Amino acid sequence: MHVRAVAVATTALLGVALTAPLSHARADGTGGDGPTVVAHRGASGYAPENTLAAVDRAAELGIRWVENDVQRTRDGELVVLHDESLARTTDVEEVFPDRSPWKVKDFTAAEIARLDAGSWFGPEYAGARVPTLEQYVNRVDHNHQKLLLELKSPGLYPGIERQTLKVLANEGWLDRRHVAGRLVVQSFDADSIRTVHDLKPAVKTGFLGTPAVSDLPAYAEFADQINPSYGSLSMSYVSAVHAFTGPHGRPLEVLTWTVNDADTARRVAGYDVDGIITNKPDVVRDAVD
Repeated sequence: MHVRAVAVATTALLGVALTAPLSHARADGTGGDGPTVVAHRGASGYAPENTLAAVDRAAELGIRWVENDVQRTRDGELVVLHDESLARTTDVEEVFPDRSPWKVKDFTAAEIARLDAGSWFGPEYAGARVPTLEQYVNRVDHNHQKLLLELKSPGLYPGIERQTLKVLANEGWLDRRHVAGRLVVQSFDADSIRTVHDLKPAVKTGFLGTPAVSDLPAYAEFADQINPSYGSLSMSYVSAVHAFTGPHGRPLEVLTWTVNDADTARRVAGYDVDGIITNKPDVVRDAVD
């Protein structure tokens, strides 16, 4: 197993509370030994993804963990949206018909704030907006939820790691209580996650993907989680990941995505994954409880 000297020093300085693993308890907090259930982009099977309505729907279902995606506008505001383009989940083509291909990075925060991010999902969500990162984390905090935050396409947004950490700090998310068990920052970009770890070693981090087992020692230097798609997963791979120790001195965790049916949820739970990311968190929770 692999433990960096700096990780030992960090643990000693910050205390064992900051090394707490993702809880293997039911997402509604009532106990149980199944994997943690994470609401993907909020409860996105029931409300428009990455909106405050999706966060609230997850809370109504009793789901403690929510996942979201963060990007940056042309004028430097961090907003919560999955796609690099605004076209799929907003009415940007109607509001700004001459601005194709409607990339997030080409619009100001004020322009994005005008867009309807709910009607595409259903008329009852008409008028929902693309939230800023501040609005999103404040709603998660208000609901007493926990946050799996994805840095989306960080190569498009130089410095987004430091900026995201600054917003989190300003909104109270880098205090001991949040860092101890309420926050994980993840990305498909290994360099981005390494940067987050270097800037704020206390923050738990996750790499999205399925690295070769031979590469896991390098990832264990800066990532606490290896988070693969469920289609790439096997019991032997999960076991191999768990054999390595991450930067906070605990076994690497595995969260898998995006599982939306009971049979698949039970199958991957049988692999001993630590968490399941899903658009339908109630379905997965009931299947693995």
